[in-house]
Amino acid sequence: MQDAGHDSTPTPYAYPLLIKQLLHTTFIQAPDQEIVYRGQLRMTYTTMRERIARLANGLHDLGVRHGTTVAVMDWDSHRYLESYFAVPMMGAVLQTVNVRLSQAEIAYTINHSGAEVLFVHTDFLPVVEAIKDQLDTVRAFVWIDEPGSDACEHTIPFATEYEAMLAASATHYDFPDFDENTRATTFYTTGTTGLPKGVYFSHRQLVLHTITLMAALASPVAGQRFHRGDVYMPLTPMFHVHAWGMPYIATVLGVKQVYPGRYVPERLVQLVRDEGVTFSHCVSTILHMLLSCDEAKHVDLGKWKIVIGGGALPHGLARAALDRGIDVFVGYGMSETCPVLSLAQLPLHTEPLDLDEEVRLRCKTGFPVPLVDLRIVNEQMEDVPRDGKAYGEIVVRTPWLTQGYLNNPEASAQLWAGGYLHTQDIANIDTTGNVQITDRIKDVIKSGGEWISSLEIESLISLHPGVAEVAVIGIKDEKWGERPVALVVLRQDAQVSEDDVKQHVLGFSKTGQISKYAVPQTVRFVDALQKTSVGKTNKKWLREQFA
Repeated sequence: MQDAGHDSTPTPYAYPLLIKQLLHTTFIQAPDQEIVYRGQLRMTYTTMRERIARLANGLHDLGVRHGTTVAVMDWDSHRYLESYFAVPMMGAVLQTVNVRLSQAEIAYTINHSGAEVLFVHTDFLPVVEAIKDQLDTVRAFVWIDEPGSDACEHTIPFATEYEAMLAASATHYDFPDFDENTRATTFYTTGTTGLPKGVYFSHRQLVLHTITLMAALASPVAGQRFHRGDVYMPLTPMFHVHAWGMPYIATVLGVKQVYPGRYVPERLVQLVRDEGVTFSHCVSTILHMLLSCDEAKHVDLGKWKIVIGGGALPHGLARAALDRGIDVFVGYGMSETCPVLSLAQLPLHTEPLDLDEEVRLRCKTGFPVPLVDLRIVNEQMEDVPRDGKAYGEIVVRTPWLTQGYLNNPEASAQLWAGGYLHTQDIANIDTTGNVQITDRIKDVIKSGGEWISSLEIESLISLHPGVAEVAVIGIKDEKWGERPVALVVLRQDAQVSEDDVKQHVLGFSKTGQISKYAVPQTVRFVDALQKTSVGKTNKKWLREQFA
């Protein structure tokens, strides 16, 4: 008789964590759920399934194989969602092109990624026409012909048009298994110095980010949640860090998804109203823009949950959102981190919070989500005290961090010095594990022997009723080293003087909330603040202009 320990067993299926696995329950449980584009085009998840297969077949006919990079230049759309799945599910690599970069930078990123196929929305024909002769690796162009968009005259040799390609392709594609560590996506960081740097993520990383963030967003008892009853609309461009990974989560949950196309404030608010949108994410400048538009004054926003990332959420803006009933809170991450590392979800409290404390907690960097090993360290990589005061750099390990910068070993070594990914963000952490970023390393103001947080001053100035937006930068000072300068955009018809702003900040200094060195030496009123291509305040540009 054969020993039981030596029984032969059929080889079990080694389940690879591939993006295609995210779709198993969706098409069974939510086949008739809607995906809406601009309020004009509606399709079901069943149709989406067919279109993913059609897209893969069309790309295969264009010569796309395992490892081929496919680049996309489009607005937030159902087409982008289809490419999020079809391209990596083939074993190819999706490059999400930042369409807000300069023409030269766009050409650089497409060449650097080695993209062989380029999808081009009608609106971007002028850009591609200008750079097509510089694109060394692209061998096939696919036109996205948007109804209602006017095509300029061009000489781009398109192989096909997106919808025509799908219409001519079969509705089934046998997506293969392969190594879960295969690269799925590439996109480029938008640093304020040097050329954009390519970051990349594998199937395994995107699946783990999806599952973990889904769990983190489901965990609160009430509020600040994302669940199957929600209606999702991204307000972060889909070219930027996978729209924070949220389209993958929305698809796994089978929720109604609304894609707005190009961001027009009035249209965005109309979509919230007409489609019943309940969950979005954006940078604070987009939230400010939405709350300021006339359309928003007449729409009930009380069911909307919004995660703010890409920079600090000023206390004044958080109050304005809460006043409209918006469940607003911060999420933290960066291009290199896929991106989410933490969420400012409110901890359980037996007693109701007063408004000031609630605003403070919603505006913090928040608690690390599961699987994130987050440390705050000094220059010797030693942990700083968890007292909410001592500051250091955030360094992290999680399963979904980029393993380096594409074809840039020197920058990759700096990013991963000491075996942790260095974020360049300065922060403190309290006894509960709640993190608060105080500044970027490059934006910290060093004055009178103290480090001053530009973000903290900005948040305090934002509480002034006449202030719409503010940026605080440091400029050189012979006596103090550096002194803070506030650049302020006023609300319409507000009458505010430089001294009004200084006295406002001085009030917080007198109560000991901030150092006296934090009171701005100069306040400049400006019409607008320069932004980066992803909507963040461009402090490097501001420092150069106002130095």
